[in-house]
Amino acid sequence: MTDWRRIAVRLLLLAALSVVGAIVAILLKLPIPLLIGPAIATTIGALCGLDLRFPKPLRNAVFLVAGVAIGATVSPASVVALTKWPFAFAILGFSLIAMVLLGRRLMQHLMSTDARSALLAATPGHLSYVIALGEDLKLPTERVAIVQSIRLLALTLAVPFAAYLAGIETGVGITPSDTTEMTLLQTALCLLAAAALAPLAIYLRIPAATLIAGMAVGAAARLTGFTPGTLSYWIAYPALAAIGALIGTRFVGISLQDLRQSAFAGLAGTTLAALITLLAALAAMRIVDMPLLHVLVAFAPGGLETMTVMGVAIGANPGFVAAAHVARLLLLSVLIPVMIGRAQGPLPAPR
Repeated sequence: MTDWRRIAVRLLLLAALSVVGAIVAILLKLPIPLLIGPAIATTIGALCGLDLRFPKPLRNAVFLVAGVAIGATVSPASVVALTKWPFAFAILGFSLIAMVLLGRRLMQHLMSTDARSALLAATPGHLSYVIALGEDLKLPTERVAIVQSIRLLALTLAVPFAAYLAGIETGVGITPSDTTEMTLLQTALCLLAAAALAPLAIYLRIPAATLIAGMAVGAAARLTGFTPGTLSYWIAYPALAAIGALIGTRFVGISLQDLRQSAFAGLAGTTLAALITLLAALAAMRIVDMPLLHVLVAFAPGGLETMTVMGVAIGANPGFVAAAHVARLLLLSVLIPVMIGRAQGPLPAPR
């Protein structure tokens, strides 16, 4: 089978699993079904040995669309919170240090591994950066990747259900029901502007550069009055389902035996991180004058794309959520190399 046919079959399989997962999640009335359903379906498919790798150009396109949709939910009122964010970021920074230090000890004990591998496994997010560091150090990164993937999936599933138990209506998760849709011309112009901005964001090494470029354009369009609302549901909903599918594809190449060996460490590390996040959110919620769940989504060490979508779903300030996650990733980019260097030997330059 030629390469393009193999890719086409893979994409059709991904689409089929995502649609089935979304339908089942809707029928079961799960929170944010267009995100949760595809995430669970593709996780099961990946663990069953299916090749569900997501092509990078398509992934970037999905993030671009989702970014514009999320950015377009930013209202002038949400910008007011900017003046209170520095205090919240300080609390976030202390919580990250606690997660890394306590998590490293926990991972060393549960995984019976060296200090550097345990540190990478305990890092609250930044998976691609963590794996790159591990490979540079010639460390076995397979179990690190599994532990990190478990954390991402567990938080993706836990946050919507926490919102459900709190009585918060999430809807499908990416477009508020009370906003007007953009016209096709406005949509095309926003997407073209985001695509033009993305290379600059990538050059500046901004975390989740494509998503952030889309958010910047969407927010600018909404705040300047260029657009009256967000993207059409026909565009935003497939992007949301694709983000869910991306979560599951992180388990491609992981066998059930590998998963069993690292599942307890992954869940224990996620639980520790969640408890520290809860304490930090309790300390910050009054400073930023936001509900606890909104701050939890901003501080949770999940994927930036996923948590930002969830922030929109529960009505949180999308700018605050995105800024908190970008700050987390930037801080980790500095903190982890320093801590690895202290843990054992010099650290080679990241690739």
